[in-house]
Amino acid sequence: MNERHVLVVFPHPDDEAFGVSGTIAEHAQNGTPVTYACLTLGEMGRNMGVPPFANRETLPHIRKQELEEACRILGIHDLRLLGYRDKTVEFEDEEELADRSPPSWQKRIHRLSLRFTPATASTRHDACGAAVIRALKRWPKEERPTVHCVAFAKNCEQDLGQPDVVRDVSSVIDTKLAAIRAHRSQTEGLMQAASKRGDALAWLKTERFWTYRWDD
Repeated sequence: MNERHVLVVFPHPDDEAFGVSGTIAEHAQNGTPVTYACLTLGEMGRNMGVPPFANRETLPHIRKQELEEACRILGIHDLRLLGYRDKTVEFEDEEELADRSPPSWQKRIHRLSLRFTPATASTRHDACGAAVIRALKRWPKEERPTVHCVAFAKNCEQDLGQPDVVRDVSSVIDTKLAAIRAHRSQTEGLMQAASKRGDALAWLKTERFWTYRWDD
C-alpha cells in the first residue's frame, strides 16, 4: 500500500465503487494521491433510479454528479473525464485510444510510481484495459508500473485462476458503501434489495486483483 501515486482507469461511473473503492479509500487515508480517469459517463445505462428520477437525456448529467460525489466520499481529488461515449469505446481506434489513455499523458505530466487498475472481463471493459496496456507497452519495460486488473464477470476465477491480490477492506466498508450509494441512479434498487437480505453485501468487504504480467 506504499505508493507514490495511484491511477485508476475505468469505463463507467460506479465501476470504481463496486470494484476498488475500498482500496482507494485506504490509499486516500494514507495520504496517497489518487487520480481517477473515467472514460464515459455511462449514458447508456439501463437503470434510471428507484423510483425512476432520470431519463435518457438527463442521465449523463446525473451520473456525472453522482461520480463527483463518490469521488468526494473516497477522497479522490483528481477526477479526469475522458469524454468517450458509452458503449462505443470498443469501436474507437486502438492507437488513438492508447494515445488518450492515462499512462500516455500521465507520463508527460510527471514521472510517478503508479498503480493502474484497468477493468477487464466484458467487451467495453476489455477495450478500456487493452488501451491502458497498449499505452504502457510504449514505456521501457523496467519503468512500467504494477498493473492490478479487476474482473467483473461471474465465475471469473474459473477463467482467470485465483487472484494475485485479495484485500480485506472491511475497515473502510462504510466508506465503500457510501460511495456505492452515491451512484444512486444505478445502485438504489440493488442496495434496497440487499438490505433486506441481511449479509448480502458481505462480498463487498473483499477486493480481488489479477496482476498483469509483462511478456515483452
